[in-house]
Amino acid sequence: MNKTFGKQYHIWTIGCQMNEADSRKLGAQLETLGYGPTPDPDEADVVVLNTCVVRQQAENKIYGRLGSLKTIKQRRPDLVLGLMGCLVGVKESPALQEKFPFVDVFMSPSDGGPLLDYLQEHDLCEAVLLQEQSTRSLRDAIQDAGNVLPLDQRGAAITAHVPVVLGCSHACSFCIIPYRRGGERSRPSADVLREIESLAGQGIREVMLLGQIVDRYGLDLDEGIGLAGLLARANKIDGIHRIRFLTSHPNWMNDKLLDAVAELDKVCPHLEVPVQSGNDEVLANMRRGYTSDDYYRLVDRIRARLPQAALNTDIIVGFSGETDEQFMDTYRMMQRLQFDKVHISTYSPRPKTVAVRKMTDNVTMAEKTRRRQMLDDLQKEVLTAKNARYQNTLVEVLVEKPEKERWFGRTPDNRLVYFEGGEDLVGQLVPVQIDWVGPYSLIGRKRQHANAELLAV
Repeated sequence: MNKTFGKQYHIWTIGCQMNEADSRKLGAQLETLGYGPTPDPDEADVVVLNTCVVRQQAENKIYGRLGSLKTIKQRRPDLVLGLMGCLVGVKESPALQEKFPFVDVFMSPSDGGPLLDYLQEHDLCEAVLLQEQSTRSLRDAIQDAGNVLPLDQRGAAITAHVPVVLGCSHACSFCIIPYRRGGERSRPSADVLREIESLAGQGIREVMLLGQIVDRYGLDLDEGIGLAGLLARANKIDGIHRIRFLTSHPNWMNDKLLDAVAELDKVCPHLEVPVQSGNDEVLANMRRGYTSDDYYRLVDRIRARLPQAALNTDIIVGFSGETDEQFMDTYRMMQRLQFDKVHISTYSPRPKTVAVRKMTDNVTMAEKTRRRQMLDDLQKEVLTAKNARYQNTLVEVLVEKPEKERWFGRTPDNRLVYFEGGEDLVGQLVPVQIDWVGPYSLIGRKRQHANAELLAV
């Protein structure tokens, strides 16, 4: 039991970085109401499931967790149970209330308000305000808490996700996000920058700016500030060492954004640009809005302007109607472009999407699995070769945490590094001599900048 607080909360999060950011915000807001964090749902007075339904596997995990919580709820009727995120969406609450009557509160993505209101309306909070906030309203304190790290992250978290674009209006035929998170909305730049400044003051050294199509930031605002401009302003914030952003879309990654990555010293040379397929017919069926040649040309532009940048992508195998030859176009694209990381998923039909309504999921699971394994094997070969160039080089690592008997961190291009040496290194930028390389991580030793010329790989 957390002795500082009379009540406890537990948040279980599954899915994307946006969900992680939403859970961080909700946790800090619950602490404003007098709740402390606990890792054990059996000890909690409030339990929240922050959900994802991008794939059926994630949805199945949620149903399993709800079954376990139903048992706890039967044993402890006073437990407040909240369901949040994409399972709830922007209009699914009535059906879910009927299906899960033991859940007390349903919350749309990025909106913890219904739970906070419920706790206040039922006199289930202590309205604990920090002393310096005592003259301010509880509503203001809750709002400000969105920029504060929850207790279990303070002093430990080095990186934080900061949403800048909520929702999506693009509506790829396979994607459920527009139906669950609503249309695209950019946050005002002042709100974003205020959050980053607050996080920097709490020890955060790296921020990841988030959006379903993050490159479209600001297009719905009257500020005249796009993502490149937002990055330039964030780059000036003291205490922040690194800035990343995701997820990009091939149609919206322009030269102004590439210039920002090249010229701003804190913005990492690390780009996430999903291609999803290397075949034009499949791309058209996915409603992606570009061809494979368009994507090849974009990669040429990226690598001409940012030759040292890591390029990551997403690929879906076994989309409705995908033939073996169409899949091989994707395989050949991976061979040619040599991505630094590929998030590979097997196609999972999602309710209400265009693909479910107008197409047939006619690729067997066995074939999807075979194709995914082919890409996994290919990517392991690609990364083994690419990471070999890091052998005996010096790289800069932002240290995130201790990992067993080593330290763990990442390079600017997002490679995972484990190393030995030094004490109290969390949050520091450390030069590391790489002694071992593998396809998915690097291992080395802390060094001084004696051979600084080796930092450029």
